[in-house]
Amino acid sequence: MPTPILRRLAPADAEAAAAVIRTAFAAQTLATDPPSSALRETATSVRAHLAEHGGAGAEGEAGLVGLVLWAERDGGLYLGRLAVLPRWRGHGLARALIAEAEAEARRRALPRLHLRVRLALDDNRRLFTALGFQSIDEGAHPGYAEPTFAMMEKALA
Repeated sequence: MPTPILRRLAPADAEAAAAVIRTAFAAQTLATDPPSSALRETATSVRAHLAEHGGAGAEGEAGLVGLVLWAERDGGLYLGRLAVLPRWRGHGLARALIAEAEAEARRRALPRLHLRVRLALDDNRRLFTALGFQSIDEGAHPGYAEPTFAMMEKALA
């Protein structure tokens, strides 16, 4: 596989980006309760996010194969979506996309990246831990008494 090119995403990428998000999140290792809101992403919702906040994508020969969306929030750069198409997993794209997010945070003089990850998705938590994130707290989706997600952050030097 040729190495995808990393680039900033623009609102014009919204339709392709929404499709990557839905495909990647549908291929999680197990279903989550509640179901991921990523499965409901549309070109309209992604276009609005990109216009206001931003993100980076990995472009392969046939189009987007991975992406990360971000927003400046709570004193850091919040990563709302990290999505890599299933056939492209295991090729270092998640690491490269997180590196792009780190570079963006540094451009904005933000001291950390942060995100939420489902507690049920051990493989995702292991990935973020391997990328330098640490669990800092847990939370529950509305209507759930027990925690459903971990909040993780990565301090930037």
